[in-house]
Amino acid sequence: MSIKKIVKYGEASLRQPSKEVHKVSQKIKVLIEDLLDTMYKNNGVGLAAPQIGENVRVFVIDVSTNDEPLNPMVFVNPKIIKKSGACISNEGCLSFPNAYTSVKRYQNVMVKALDRNGRAFVLEAKDGTLLARCIQHEFDHLDGVLFIDHMINRFDAEEQLKKNDLPPLELDKIVDEPELTEAIEKLPKEEKKEEDA
Repeated sequence: MSIKKIVKYGEASLRQPSKEVHKVSQKIKVLIEDLLDTMYKNNGVGLAAPQIGENVRVFVIDVSTNDEPLNPMVFVNPKIIKKSGACISNEGCLSFPNAYTSVKRYQNVMVKALDRNGRAFVLEAKDGTLLARCIQHEFDHLDGVLFIDHMINRFDAEEQLKKNDLPPLELDKIVDEPELTEAIEKLPKEEKKEEDA
């Protein structure tokens, strides 16, 4: 289909909650193809509709590695129905060019969504895998939440934003996650090492 311009941090549409999709219409199918084309062109592992200026509840993911065939996954109207455990993830985002920081994530998630043909499916991602972390990252975009809202070290996050000429942290948007914070504090030292996303 076509490669779209990615909305950068600071643009209001990234903070707007997205609307449910009523039907996986031809228009939504075109949007899915545009998301995939744009994600692959920018070497991303995930991309949500708000990142190309479309505030609808759709995101795409492909966590295949270099030697594996492409494995595009499509999530329409996703809902996270179960989450447990905790892990630390070093994340970036196509809307934040070259900025990376450590964030809090659940280790295991179960998501329910529709595929590109409007069929319902349930997917479980465990053990803090790239897929588990990516689902949470992209799902957040649909609610106007960004990865830096889960940051672990405010100083590091601010430094990354400043270094890459991005707007400062929006302190009122930081997600209060007492359970997750507590779970991360209980992690053994070796598990507190950052995983790359």
